[in-house]
Amino acid sequence: MQWTIPGTTLTGEREDAQRVDAVFQALFLAGGLTLSQVASISGLEPHTVQNWVKRGYLAPPRGKRYNMDQVCRILNINLLKGALTLEQSCQLISYLNGSLTDESDDLIDDTLLYFFFVRLAARARYFGGTETWDSALEEVTLSYHEPVPGAREKLGQVLKIMLTAWLTGRMKAETEQMLSQLKTI
Repeated sequence: MQWTIPGTTLTGEREDAQRVDAVFQALFLAGGLTLSQVASISGLEPHTVQNWVKRGYLAPPRGKRYNMDQVCRILNINLLKGALTLEQSCQLISYLNGSLTDESDDLIDDTLLYFFFVRLAARARYFGGTETWDSALEEVTLSYHEPVPGAREKLGQVLKIMLTAWLTGRMKAETEQMLSQLKTI
């Protein structure tokens, strides 16, 4: 089933979510991405990304190129924007990774967090109650190795919030589209 990969303008098969890391690695074969490439992939305006750098939500690019971790941070924030403010999104990421500009205190890098989220979101249509969420979370994060005790629990909390926010944003957009169709009738 076709879907738009969360936080991006890229489409693919939902069933291919397990291979999202391979898709992204192919994007970075030539090195980092330029601002225009990041804008194209994320659907964000270039000045928005630059503003996030200026505000300290994202490390500045090196040699005018964004690495995969920076792009995944952008996508993590972008997929939350339908339900959370920019500050709330960054607060959520900080809960897991401490300072947004210091990677030494991270419990998980932004790339792995994004890949886990995409795999979890791909399963979202099958979710019933929270027990289904917990089972999916366990499967998706199976390869995660806790750098400190309690990190896996924090990761699970953050992924649940991300999923809830992403689903809420999608439902809000769908609701707005339905409302706009009422006006044309």
